Amino acid sequence: MYTYKYKELASALFEALIPDPFYIELLRGIPGGQREKQEALMRYMDYSMTESEKYGRLTITDENPFGAAIWSKPLDAETDNEKSLLKKDFIKTHMGETSLNAYLTIVSFMSEQLGEVPPDAWYLSIAGIKPDYQRQGLGAGLLMKVLNETDKNGIPTYLETFTPKNIRFYERMGYQIVREVLEPVTGCSYWIMVRKASEE
Repeated sequence: MYTYKYKELASALFEALIPDPFYIELLRGIPGGQREKQEALMRYMDYSMTESEKYGRLTITDENPFGAAIWSKPLDAETDNEKSLLKKDFIKTHMGETSLNAYLTIVSFMSEQLGEVPPDAWYLSIAGIKPDYQRQGLGAGLLMKVLNETDKNGIPTYLETFTPKNIRFYERMGYQIVREVLEPVTGCSYWIMVRKASEE
């Protein structure tokens, strides 16, 4: 039985990100119907939030559980391996072997496409706002909680998005597309975007 730490936030991220081809592929092997898929993805989001508290940075919407931004930071090899093993064990235990294989195949491919990304960059791995509360400035507020810090310390950041409509939002936040890639498992294109630390 999975014990949630951020159940309402996990539900908000599920609603925001369920159309994303990466998550559709991750859920393809989950037995059952929509309820089972929702529960599986909510567990994944909840785990990712608790993971980011330990290894990166988690920012959430103030006062109400409408959304979250999950950041990863560069880690030493031993810690990175620890994080990876724990994530694989979680996916295998709570989502199954098929989901784990999809995750590993997609993530391995995407990791090989990051040649233009600075090695010290922080990674915005997941970001989402509950659909009913989008376009109210909450997403920008979430990101700026970390971007103010990375700007202050001269640290670049990057992200990947499968969603074309998100590109303009990220460009307004200072990100620029460095590469468009066709991901073979999903059959969909995604964009790698990098943001240099602001000097202002």
